[in-house]
Order: sequence, then structure tokens, then C-alpha cells
Amino acid sequence: MISLEFNFNILTRDLSHYLENQVKVGLFGSGVGLSLVLGFSAAYTCYYLISVAKKPQLISGGKKFYQFLREQCPVVSETYYPTFWCWESRIQTLLRPFVTAKPGVVYRNELIKAADGGQISLDWFDNDDSVSHPDPCSRPTVLLLPGLTGTSRESYILHMVQQSRDLGYRCVVFNNRGVCGETLLTPRTYCAANTEDLEAVLEHIQRTNEAAPIMAAGVSMGGMMLANYLGRKGRETCLKGVVVFSAGWDVFECTASLEKPLDRFLFNSYLTSCLQASVHRHRPVLEKCYDIDHVMKAKTIREFDERFTSIMFGYPTNDDYYHDASPVHRLKSVQVPMLCLNAADDVFSPSHAIPVEAVKQNPNLALLITCHGGHIGFLEGLWPRQSTYMDRVFKQFAKAVIEQGSRLQDLS
Repeated sequence: MISLEFNFNILTRDLSHYLENQVKVGLFGSGVGLSLVLGFSAAYTCYYLISVAKKPQLISGGKKFYQFLREQCPVVSETYYPTFWCWESRIQTLLRPFVTAKPGVVYRNELIKAADGGQISLDWFDNDDSVSHPDPCSRPTVLLLPGLTGTSRESYILHMVQQSRDLGYRCVVFNNRGVCGETLLTPRTYCAANTEDLEAVLEHIQRTNEAAPIMAAGVSMGGMMLANYLGRKGRETCLKGVVVFSAGWDVFECTASLEKPLDRFLFNSYLTSCLQASVHRHRPVLEKCYDIDHVMKAKTIREFDERFTSIMFGYPTNDDYYHDASPVHRLKSVQVPMLCLNAADDVFSPSHAIPVEAVKQNPNLALLITCHGGHIGFLEGLWPRQSTYMDRVFKQFAKAVIEQGSRLQDLS
């Protein structure tokens, strides 16, 4: 014991001597500087643990769905610890594409015909090495819908494919028209309000694998499209369950939030340029019906929608389109179990527009709200390369729907 105490005293003395000679802060000597560093670190840690790391809020319109989630998806009850050096909303949103790994996925591409003569690009991950579901005829299928300008190559999509592969499931990514390199055959792209292409895709998937259960996950605009589809179809769908991430529930509030100066600079202008780039790639077929020069002068998403999207889909005004595209108006009609994950600090979907009261009125709906996470961020861990909170929610809910789905057949 004496030897250990002696060695510890020597180590403490040597460490203090090293810090006094090596740490130069220039403020009344290194001792004060070290004290400031330690004090700031302690204060930051306390602030993080008290104000940043919190359990999410789980809201459901029915006790049965609520209990199901608590039992089958423990992640909904766990404290969410955002990455301590980048928990702020905008930083999470901006960094996710750069810090998260992109798992290697080899897709099988399929082009299917749409009713108007156009084509839709599907990227399949068949998972033929599945141990838990070796029969391809009955292997569960997960349909994935990316965000506004996203494709099957987005990191958040690749992570969900990886999670599905681990579970033994098949995945298929529904790429919106014209975004994934395929030729646009007709002067039509996509929007959050129109679900005709989604319906065609689901019919095709069901015909291809009639014995396989199907669930779906949508991210951002993909989630909005899914919610609008479920609101229109009620029980007339092959989907066993749906999970939606970072959806914008009221498009008027979403666009207003993104038009604030900082968010317009960080996000709005960039997304507008991405939409315009897609239009430019398909200019030869689109310019026959639309004033592309006028579209290319748009500075915001709202201006782009006024000049292009709302016109393409036949709305009298852009306000009419935004009302129709807002899933909040259709939540009461959803008849399939749907879990929705939103961050309260998401500038794309502001917290005051998250439909808490609407969810409480429908036993088929559940809403999971984290204090932090940004838009499709949800980074966690010291260096969030492999998995995010959103990935864990997806994996647990997908497994619960596929393997315990019989418990969700009557949630009323």
C-alpha cells in the first residue's frame, strides 16, 4: 500500500510538473489556465448532461401501440446522447453526410413503366445470403423512400439497407423520377402530394413477391409522401407498418422556417440549386411544357415550387399545392401503424408544427420527439461513423413490425 501511494504521489507530482512546463495559456501562468480549462470542461459536461442529453418524448393515440413500442423498441425509452461536440441542430444536419460511413451496397437496378409512359428507377438489395429468411418468396421486403433530392446512395439510405441486411430482409429503394441518372421520358418529375408513382411501385413489389410482408420507411419528403399515401388509402394498402423520419408536417411552416436568413443561406439556396440541376439535366423534355429559364432564376424552394412543381401537378396556386402536400391534414385517416421520429430543433420541420394533437387522436400513430438531432442528423457517440439514433429506431421498429406484426392488426 505504501508503495502504491508513493508511486501515485510521484505520478501526480510529475504530471503537475509537466503541465506547468508544457501548457502555455498566457493568463497569470499555466496553473490558472489549466484551472480554466478544467472548469470549462466540467461546466460543459454538466450543461450537456442536464440540458442536452434527454429521453425522447413518446406520444401515441392509443395505449396498445404505445405499449408495443415500449416493449419491442427499447430505444424509444432510452436517453438520447447526441455527439457532445456537435449536438446543435444545424451542425448535426450539415455534418451527417460527411462523418457517417457509407456501407458498401451492391444494388440491382430495375426500371418500371408508369401509367403516363414515364419510368421509375428501383434499386433492389435482394439479400440472397439471408440466413433468417432464405426463401426469397417469403423474405420480408422493406421499401425505402429518400428525401427531396436524395437517391439510393445517400448515407442514411445505405445505413437502413445495412440494418435490413442484418435482419435478413430484402430492400428496395424508390428513386423519384429523374434523380438517379435515368432518362426522363415524359415531362413529369415528382412532389410530396402526388402518390401515383408510389402506388405503382407498391403494386409492382407486391406482384413480384406476393408472399412477402412489406413495410416502408420514408425520410424527409419521402416520409411526407408515405404519410400522404396512407392518409389517402386507409386500410387499402399492402404495408404492414411505416416509419417516418424528419418529415415536414406543414409545408407552409417548413418553408417559412427555411426562409429565415441563416437557414436560407445554409440549406434553402443549396436545395434549390439541386432541384434546378435536376431540371437542367432533363431540360430537353421539360422545356416543351415549362418556362425553364424562369425556373432557373428561382432563389428559394418556394419560388421553385411556384414556377415549376405546382404548375406541373395542376394546382391553381402554390398555396393549394402546399396545403395538399402537408401530411398533417391526412393523419386522421391513417389506418396502418406509423411511427414518426422528429427532432424538436429541426429547422426543416419546426417544433410548433409537429402534429402532437393530431397524433393523439389516432391509435395507429406514434410520435417520437427528441430534443436534439436536427434534420436527418441524430448523430450519437464520440465519432458517429457507424450508427445513429435514427438507425437504431429503424432497425428495432422494422424487426418489431415484421416479427410481431400480428399484435398490431387492431390498434383501436
